[in-house]
Amino acid sequence: MRVSSRDGGSGTPLGHELAPLRELVAAACRVLAGRGLADGVLGHISVRVDDQRLLVRCRGPRERGLAFTTPEDVRLVDLEGREGARGELDGGYTPPTELPLHVEVLRARADVTAVVHAHPPEVVAADLAGIRIRPIIGAFDIPGTRLAAGGVPVHPRGVLLRDRRLAVEMVASMGDRPVVVLRAHGLTSAAATIEQAVLQAISVDQLARLSLKVVSAGGTLTDLPEADMAELPDLGAEFNTATAWRHELARLPGLLPHAGEPCQRS
Repeated sequence: MRVSSRDGGSGTPLGHELAPLRELVAAACRVLAGRGLADGVLGHISVRVDDQRLLVRCRGPRERGLAFTTPEDVRLVDLEGREGARGELDGGYTPPTELPLHVEVLRARADVTAVVHAHPPEVVAADLAGIRIRPIIGAFDIPGTRLAAGGVPVHPRGVLLRDRRLAVEMVASMGDRPVVVLRAHGLTSAAATIEQAVLQAISVDQLARLSLKVVSAGGTLTDLPEADMAELPDLGAEFNTATAWRHELARLPGLLPHAGEPCQRS
């Protein structure tokens, strides 16, 4: 049975037509937390609904952190952070302070539908140690290797991206890349789907972890040779995204109903 989304405080029903997307965003937040990319109460995920509105993980009156996100925490807002529909911010819900981060990526990138912002400690530590995200691996994580080979830019300001001016600066640092590392802060990942955006963030975190281990063991980071890169096959979206996402959901305790089902978008 599908769980209907209701406001956590007022009992106001939320838009039923967006219930599958709310469930998916909530599950994605829990995946981030389960992977250690968003411990505590910091981090958020958004998805474009139309030209003027997005669903975003908001903070409610009983905030417990991303690991405990439910569909009721995912609210419809406009580009200014106002209610995207009647009752969406009832019950004491507020959009994240860094909503401009999501909005400016969506404004600038027509290819992007979903935006992930997380605070992975190893990504932050690697950057502060002067370690860039590079394609040091091969078949260990083929999508992650290809992402790193294309370059992972770094936004050099360790600030809270709380307004349009600061968010636009981050978008400029990001350019057309899928992920940008935020110095002394975390990362932003953007993609055509929520699943893709989360999996990209996981790959970057994995590369940062491996890089730190290699360097701490006295090793030297070396990019995968071009000949080896050319041998890496494209295993296809069914394996790279769909199968990988089913695995991430299976790791979660108490999987949200229908969170693994594809969403029908108009």
